[in-house]
Amino acid sequence: MVLTGAEIVVECLKEQGVDTVFGYPGGTILNVYDALYKHSNEINHILSSHEQGAAHAADGYARATGKVGVCLATSGPGATNLVTGIATAYMDSVPIVAITCNVNLPLLGKDSFQEVDIAGITMPITKHNYIVKDVNILADTLRKAFAIAGSGRPGPVLVDITKDVTANSCEYAKKEPNAVERLVRCSEQEIGEAVQLIEQAQKPYIYVGGGAVIAEAYQEVREFAQIVDAPVCDTLMGKGVYDGHDARYTGMIGMHGTKTSNFGVSECDLLIALGARFSDRVVGNPKKFAENAKVLHIDIDAAEINKNIRTDVSLVGDLKVVLGKLNARLAKQDHEAWMQHIAQLKEKFPLSYDQSVLSCPYIMEEIDRLTKGEAIITTDVGQHQMWAAQYYKYSLPRTLLTSGGLGTMGYGLGACIGAKMGQPDRICINIAGDGCFRMNMNELATASRYNIPIIQVVINNHVLGMVRQWQTLFYGKRYSQTVLNDGVDFCKVAEGLGCEAILVTKKEEVAPAIEKAIALKKPVLLNCIIPEDDKVFPMVPAGAPISEAFDAKDLAAK
Repeated sequence: MVLTGAEIVVECLKEQGVDTVFGYPGGTILNVYDALYKHSNEINHILSSHEQGAAHAADGYARATGKVGVCLATSGPGATNLVTGIATAYMDSVPIVAITCNVNLPLLGKDSFQEVDIAGITMPITKHNYIVKDVNILADTLRKAFAIAGSGRPGPVLVDITKDVTANSCEYAKKEPNAVERLVRCSEQEIGEAVQLIEQAQKPYIYVGGGAVIAEAYQEVREFAQIVDAPVCDTLMGKGVYDGHDARYTGMIGMHGTKTSNFGVSECDLLIALGARFSDRVVGNPKKFAENAKVLHIDIDAAEINKNIRTDVSLVGDLKVVLGKLNARLAKQDHEAWMQHIAQLKEKFPLSYDQSVLSCPYIMEEIDRLTKGEAIITTDVGQHQMWAAQYYKYSLPRTLLTSGGLGTMGYGLGACIGAKMGQPDRICINIAGDGCFRMNMNELATASRYNIPIIQVVINNHVLGMVRQWQTLFYGKRYSQTVLNDGVDFCKVAEGLGCEAILVTKKEEVAPAIEKAIALKKPVLLNCIIPEDDKVFPMVPAGAPISEAFDAKDLAAK
């Protein structure tokens, strides 16, 4: 049948099983929005308050569901407003397709009104991108975009379409998308080498990254840990792959990881990295990272092998498949003495915080208790992000959605909206500092417009908490531009944007506020006032070995 380019865009979205998109209309993309209007009973469009919010919502939808998220924007500033969200998705390997429209083909390259080379701008932060100048290739281009975004190591793909292409017509025939292939590039011989390395180890440690979430490999990871008889730590992105309540679990590794994980990895004789990339926030000083250990690295992206840390054996392939092969070939290991040692470290170095005042750790523990650890938690970036990682016990993957690689302030609220649209039966809660919340708090208007029942928790210490922590510890308490003690009332802001609001200033107010927010089944903001100088511990100074993790007691003893 003959369709316009705009109609082809909608039909291709339907082909891919897209049920929800996030975006903001404008002149060049009007034809697409007109086509969407005619299919509003098949594709739900969420109008964000800002294009960045749309990109983060598509990201949150993708992380929460495992599907490809979709966002739309017009040309010029509409497209450039997507950039931070696209970069966020790129750094964390999140599959999204960003569809933008540009000026008519004869106007390209002439500095036309609201013209920008968005493909050129986003080239370093997309897995691939396209400029479509011919309606005859539009459908196949969109199909390729979805296939690339969701296959291998996922990531964002941008498709920029000139406006005249959306108006032009051509023949369209529906095609069913191909199933995503799980790639395995390692040989049986290499798997045998990995088995041998594991069987020779006396003190193995498992380090789980975000790739394990993407590969849906949590059952294989849990079986692997039992077979190898090893303790398990994770990265910020790997939360929930291994059950946070399990005795083998030792917490997060790295700059704000537990002492048990940091010390244990520093002592182990074999470090097994599962879908992790050895980022600087995990490794600290690479020359002294796990220096007593051999390293087995399993990852789908060959470019990550030996990029930051040299490996002894590496297996390139889909983690779910590779672990399945390893689990089938490994005999049950026994490391009783090593496991007892790790248990002693856990007992000696528990996470702790000041119980006498209202704090983010206490709030996270109460959220964990009242949601039975089954909520989807999104966060912004900073102290609250680390506390959310430390004190909520994630038992399933895709339940912590956070900007790990780019560290995007303002990410969480849009992502929470996207997560709730993708998982409507789950409680979705965004944890944000007051500094982060200011960046995209206008997305509360999006939540209220559609009555999306998310819970926005503002951890309000009236400062840029993580930056202030560094200024306190390393910059002589010179608090340059980190104090936010002004007249902004977040409860009034929330109410003005159509949401419910609750002020929390005492510990005894936390549980009733959370219970009320859940029961209301509408967007609710909790403005939680905590002390300005609360700090995230343990901590490793940037570039220091992770074996030098310290906490408040260590500081006091100096």
